Amino acid sequence: MEKQYIITPDYMYMRGHNDRFGKTCTEVHETNRTFLVDMSPLEILALSIKCIGYNLSGAIETSRDLLGDVYMCPILVNPIDRIVVFPTRTHKHEDTIWFNPFHIKRTRSLTLKTNVLLSNGSSILVPTKLSSFNTKIQNAEQLQDLTVGPPKHPVVFLLDPKKRKKGRKKQH
Repeated sequence: MEKQYIITPDYMYMRGHNDRFGKTCTEVHETNRTFLVDMSPLEILALSIKCIGYNLSGAIETSRDLLGDVYMCPILVNPIDRIVVFPTRTHKHEDTIWFNPFHIKRTRSLTLKTNVLLSNGSSILVPTKLSSFNTKIQNAEQLQDLTVGPPKHPVVFLLDPKKRKKGRKKQH
Protein backbone atom coordinates (compact mmCIF):
# COMPACT_ATOMS: atom_id res chain seq x y z
CA MET A 1 0.00 0.00 0.00
CA GLU A 2 1.25 3.45 -0.96
CA LYS A 3 1.19 6.17 1.72
CA GLN A 4 0.11 8.89 -0.70
CA TYR A 5 -0.59 9.43 -4.37
CA ILE A 6 -0.65 12.35 -6.80
CA ILE A 7 -2.74 11.93 -9.95
CA THR A 8 -0.62 11.49 -13.08
CA PRO A 9 -1.46 11.23 -16.81
CA ASP A 10 -1.49 7.40 -16.42
CA TYR A 11 -4.38 7.63 -13.94
CA MET A 12 -7.55 5.99 -15.33
CA TYR A 13 -9.86 5.84 -12.29
CA MET A 14 -10.02 5.39 -8.53
CA ARG A 15 -12.60 4.33 -6.00
CA GLY A 16 -12.93 4.14 -2.25
CA HIS A 17 -12.01 0.89 -0.56
CA ASN A 18 -12.31 -0.08 3.10
CA ASP A 19 -9.30 -1.90 4.52
CA ARG A 20 -9.66 -4.76 7.00
CA PHE A 21 -9.95 -2.24 9.87
CA GLY A 22 -12.74 -0.29 8.15
CA LYS A 23 -10.55 2.70 7.25
CA THR A 24 -11.30 4.26 3.88
CA CYS A 25 -8.39 4.04 1.49
CA THR A 26 -8.34 4.18 -2.30
CA GLU A 27 -7.94 1.64 -5.06
CA VAL A 28 -6.14 3.42 -7.90
CA HIS A 29 -6.06 2.10 -11.47
CA GLU A 30 -3.37 3.38 -13.80
CA THR A 31 -2.70 2.13 -17.31
CA ASN A 32 -0.07 -0.38 -16.16
CA ARG A 33 -0.83 -1.04 -12.49
CA THR A 34 -3.46 -1.18 -9.77
CA PHE A 35 -2.67 -0.45 -6.13
CA LEU A 36 -4.06 0.78 -2.81
CA VAL A 37 -3.32 4.18 -1.30
CA ASP A 38 -3.68 4.98 2.40
CA MET A 39 -5.78 8.07 1.62
CA SER A 40 -9.44 8.62 0.72
CA PRO A 41 -10.27 9.59 -2.88
CA LEU A 42 -11.01 13.17 -1.77
CA GLU A 43 -7.66 13.36 0.03
CA ILE A 44 -5.94 12.24 -3.19
CA LEU A 45 -7.82 14.89 -5.18
CA ALA A 46 -6.99 17.57 -2.61
CA LEU A 47 -3.28 16.66 -2.55
CA SER A 48 -3.04 16.45 -6.35
CA ILE A 49 -4.64 19.88 -6.78
CA LYS A 50 -2.60 21.38 -3.94
CA CYS A 51 0.63 20.28 -5.66
CA ILE A 52 -0.07 22.68 -8.53
CA GLY A 53 -0.95 25.58 -6.22
CA TYR A 54 -4.74 25.35 -5.95
CA ASN A 55 -7.25 23.75 -3.60
CA LEU A 56 -10.13 21.33 -3.98
CA SER A 57 -12.86 23.76 -2.95
CA GLY A 58 -11.56 26.34 -5.44
CA ALA A 59 -11.46 23.71 -8.21
CA ILE A 60 -15.08 22.75 -7.48
CA GLU A 61 -16.16 26.40 -7.37
CA THR A 62 -14.41 27.15 -10.69
CA SER A 63 -16.05 24.15 -12.30
CA ARG A 64 -19.50 25.28 -11.18
CA ASP A 65 -18.84 28.85 -12.31
CA LEU A 66 -17.84 27.68 -15.78
CA LEU A 67 -20.39 24.89 -16.30
CA GLY A 68 -23.30 26.23 -14.31
CA ASP A 69 -24.85 24.34 -11.45
CA VAL A 70 -23.91 20.91 -12.81
CA TYR A 71 -24.76 18.07 -10.47
CA MET A 72 -21.62 16.06 -9.65
CA CYS A 73 -19.38 18.49 -11.52
CA PRO A 74 -16.03 17.44 -12.98
CA ILE A 75 -12.85 18.82 -11.43
CA LEU A 76 -9.72 20.15 -13.11
CA VAL A 77 -6.88 18.40 -11.28
CA ASN A 78 -3.88 19.46 -13.35
CA PRO A 79 -4.07 22.00 -16.20
CA ILE A 80 -0.48 21.32 -17.29
CA ASP A 81 -1.16 17.64 -17.98
CA ARG A 82 -4.80 18.39 -19.00
CA ILE A 83 -6.20 16.08 -16.30
CA VAL A 84 -9.87 16.44 -15.47
CA VAL A 85 -11.76 13.87 -13.38
CA PHE A 86 -15.46 13.29 -12.83
CA PRO A 87 -17.40 11.26 -10.26
CA THR A 88 -20.03 8.60 -10.94
CA ARG A 89 -21.91 9.64 -7.78
CA THR A 90 -21.64 12.49 -5.30
CA HIS A 91 -18.32 12.61 -3.52
CA LYS A 92 -20.05 11.76 -0.22
CA HIS A 93 -20.67 8.16 -1.31
CA GLU A 94 -17.89 5.70 -0.55
CA ASP A 95 -18.52 3.76 -3.77
CA THR A 96 -18.01 6.79 -6.02
CA ILE A 97 -15.64 6.12 -8.91
CA TRP A 98 -13.53 9.04 -10.18
CA PHE A 99 -12.71 8.71 -13.90
CA ASN A 100 -10.18 10.43 -16.14
CA PRO A 101 -12.13 10.82 -19.44
CA PHE A 102 -8.90 10.75 -21.44
CA HIS A 103 -8.62 7.00 -20.82
CA ILE A 104 -12.25 6.18 -21.68
CA LYS A 105 -12.33 4.74 -25.18
CA ARG A 106 -15.90 3.45 -25.40
CA THR A 107 -19.08 3.12 -23.34
CA ARG A 108 -21.88 0.61 -23.79
CA SER A 109 -25.20 0.06 -22.12
CA LEU A 110 -25.60 -3.17 -20.19
CA THR A 111 -28.97 -3.57 -18.40
CA LEU A 112 -29.20 -0.09 -16.81
CA LYS A 113 -25.45 -0.06 -16.19
CA THR A 114 -22.53 1.21 -18.24
CA ASN A 115 -19.64 -0.92 -19.43
CA VAL A 116 -16.61 1.37 -19.76
CA LEU A 117 -13.75 0.28 -22.04
CA LEU A 118 -10.46 1.89 -21.02
CA SER A 119 -7.31 2.79 -22.94
CA ASN A 120 -5.33 -0.20 -21.66
CA GLY A 121 -7.97 -2.66 -22.91
CA SER A 122 -9.54 -3.32 -19.51
CA SER A 123 -13.16 -2.51 -18.71
CA ILE A 124 -15.28 -1.75 -15.68
CA LEU A 125 -19.03 -2.04 -15.12
CA VAL A 126 -20.47 1.12 -13.55
CA PRO A 127 -23.91 1.14 -11.88
CA THR A 128 -25.06 4.20 -13.86
CA LYS A 129 -27.24 4.54 -16.96
CA LEU A 130 -25.32 5.05 -20.18
CA SER A 131 -26.93 8.44 -20.94
CA SER A 132 -26.05 9.78 -17.49
CA PHE A 133 -22.47 8.51 -17.70
CA ASN A 134 -21.95 9.97 -21.19
CA THR A 135 -23.28 13.36 -20.00
CA LYS A 136 -20.63 13.33 -17.25
CA ILE A 137 -17.93 12.62 -19.85
CA GLN A 138 -19.19 15.54 -21.98
CA ASN A 139 -19.20 17.88 -18.95
CA ALA A 140 -15.61 16.86 -18.14
CA GLU A 141 -14.48 17.44 -21.73
CA GLN A 142 -16.27 20.81 -21.78
CA LEU A 143 -14.50 21.85 -18.55
CA GLN A 144 -11.19 20.79 -20.06
CA ASP A 145 -11.82 22.85 -23.22
CA LEU A 146 -12.92 25.90 -21.19
CA THR A 147 -9.92 25.82 -18.86
CA VAL A 148 -6.95 24.49 -20.82
CA GLY A 149 -8.21 24.70 -24.40
CA PRO A 150 -8.56 22.04 -27.07
CA PRO A 151 -5.88 19.37 -27.31
CA LYS A 152 -2.73 20.29 -29.17
CA HIS A 153 -2.48 18.69 -32.57
CA PRO A 154 0.76 16.95 -33.53
CA VAL A 155 3.27 19.10 -35.34
CA VAL A 156 4.03 18.00 -38.89
CA PHE A 157 7.30 18.95 -40.55
CA LEU A 158 7.69 18.96 -44.30
CA LEU A 159 11.11 18.61 -45.82
CA ASP A 160 12.38 21.33 -48.05
CA PRO A 161 11.53 20.17 -51.62
CA LYS A 162 15.21 20.50 -52.53
CA LYS A 163 16.17 18.06 -49.76
CA ARG A 164 13.57 15.41 -50.52
CA LYS A 165 14.84 12.14 -51.88
CA LYS A 166 14.13 11.84 -55.52
CA GLY A 167 11.94 8.94 -56.48
CA ARG A 168 12.94 6.41 -59.06
CA LYS A 169 12.51 7.57 -62.58
CA LYS A 170 10.03 5.61 -64.59
CA GLN A 171 11.53 3.46 -67.25
CA HIS A 172 9.71 3.25 -70.54
